[in-house]
Amino acid sequence: MSKIEDNFTQLQQRIAAACKNTPNRLGNVQLVAVSKRHSADRIRALYQLGQRDFAENYLQEALTKQQELADLDICWHFIGHVQKNKTRLIAEHFDWVHSVDRLIVAERLSSQRDPAKPEINVCLQVNIDAEASKSGLHPNELAQCAAAVSRLPGLRLRGLMAIPAAQASESERRRSMQAMKQLFDDLAGQFEGLDTLSMGMSADLEIAIGAGATMLRVGEALFGPRKP
Repeated sequence: MSKIEDNFTQLQQRIAAACKNTPNRLGNVQLVAVSKRHSADRIRALYQLGQRDFAENYLQEALTKQQELADLDICWHFIGHVQKNKTRLIAEHFDWVHSVDRLIVAERLSSQRDPAKPEINVCLQVNIDAEASKSGLHPNELAQCAAAVSRLPGLRLRGLMAIPAAQASESERRRSMQAMKQLFDDLAGQFEGLDTLSMGMSADLEIAIGAGATMLRVGEALFGPRKP
């Protein structure tokens, strides 16, 4: 597992370098390790290096890993598309949901969260590049959806999430992420407690940090290429 340790060290150095000359101080950028299609043993190895936040896209895969890693104090993030028939299990087993893309999903998570458990931290997913194939709210829908979500019990609205278009150029990604930061700032001015702008992955985390991201979702730079 020495490769994971090397990757983790190199990634921390990348994040520190990107933070150095931007408004983001190093302590204000949180790393979430995207562990989809990587084994529980690899997650455990990264946990032993100090990583505590892990993200999964696929529910059944995630539930299996959570059972195997139940002895670890992991903060689990769900970042995949949320199907309505999967909300109960997501509400039961995750600490964060980054991909709330419509109000009905938030309402189901709220009603299905055990009141004895801490609130689920949620981010509203924005389809910032208006891709037909991608889920997410239109920017014009954000304020109304945020107002409704902020009133739901069992949920804590934390901020916004976006995935810029995969084929976008560096300059296009930068514009999209800067647009996300503006949306976040506008929303944070209306709702207390918003502190999370979830964007930036292995290939573009420097751009994301420069644009104001507070949470990075990184998989390949940590674990290497995932299995098909």
